[in-house]
Amino acid sequence: MVWMTAAEALNVLNVRPQTLYANVSRGKIRAKSDEADPRRSLYHRDDILRMARRSNGRRKIETVSAQAMQWGDPVLPSAISTAADGHLLYRGRDAVTLSETATLEEIADLLWEAEPGQVQAATAGASPAPAQAAIAPPASALGAGLLALALRSASDVPSMDRTAADLRTEAASILATLTEAMIGPALASATAAAGAPPATISQRLALAWQRPASEDLLRRALVLMADHELNASTFATRVAISTGASLAAGVLAGFTTLTGPLHGGASAEFAQLAAAARAHGAEAAVATWRASGRALPGFGHMLYAQGDPRARALMKLLPELQPHADLAAAAEAQAGELPNIDFALTLLAAAHGLPDDAPFILFALGRCVGWLAHALEQVQARRPIRPRARYIGPSAGTC
Repeated sequence: MVWMTAAEALNVLNVRPQTLYANVSRGKIRAKSDEADPRRSLYHRDDILRMARRSNGRRKIETVSAQAMQWGDPVLPSAISTAADGHLLYRGRDAVTLSETATLEEIADLLWEAEPGQVQAATAGASPAPAQAAIAPPASALGAGLLALALRSASDVPSMDRTAADLRTEAASILATLTEAMIGPALASATAAAGAPPATISQRLALAWQRPASEDLLRRALVLMADHELNASTFATRVAISTGASLAAGVLAGFTTLTGPLHGGASAEFAQLAAAARAHGAEAAVATWRASGRALPGFGHMLYAQGDPRARALMKLLPELQPHADLAAAAEAQAGELPNIDFALTLLAAAHGLPDDAPFILFALGRCVGWLAHALEQVQARRPIRPRARYIGPSAGTC
């Protein structure tokens, strides 16, 4: 059973109905209408059980802190973005609405608190990435991004005790470095053939991938990926910057977390799920994947009880394809999960014939803007991020 009635949920949680409804509104418990009776709501079992595992009454500080590190309350104050009431907001403005017209560079202006047009002008005229000398060029966009950021991290100056204007200029050059590295030779050859470099990152991607008709969707995807609160990569970036590390080192810290299948690597995981669906059918593929105990890639998000708004914004502009459509139906039926942004990026790539690593590149280049926004904000905090550990090892003298 994936869904529970209100009575069942209240019995498990041992709370008042108002508390249940409050947790739904905060996105901590997913809910949907009961098809048998639209006047009633059903509540996601996994969310109910997760809430039930929390002890009732006042909790010790270390317990609260531990839960805050695992999908709990925010661990750091930030004015950059938040997920609230089913919407993603960039400095109070709806990200989906912004994606209808804005470029990634304009979102950078907003999140970095730069003057309008400043990031566009800076990235268009940014110097190329440092020469790699005798280092063999990486075979993947991931490897190229890691190398380019590592080279900058080895030489860029620390972020502390510098002006905001200076840091914003450096942030723009880092965004340009990562863009050039990840798009690679394809952009260089396409630019040479076109005679002039395109103005925006979405235009560069469309040119490099030879998909000019896809540029608007690429632009939208980049904007929707620009930031997402204190996710794993953003937190890693802020921890690095809190030590005074350079902006490039902070972005490198965030970028490395994208190698994990639960974050930036979700699109690669979804490709495996899609292959299994083609071979054995979507229902069997989802059932087998869930039986393995792994998170279902491309589906569900703890911050959005009613579904990921970023995914909806892209999917409404994309055709229905297989096995995507059957996988979405099977995921909802078996796990109560709706498509998230990782699913939408893979659908975009399939519908427009983009390279296999296009979802990852869109994720990384879009999110680089958010990492840099958080880096700039963290510099102003002027203090290290240093959580404490709750020791659970053997006591002194027992080993």
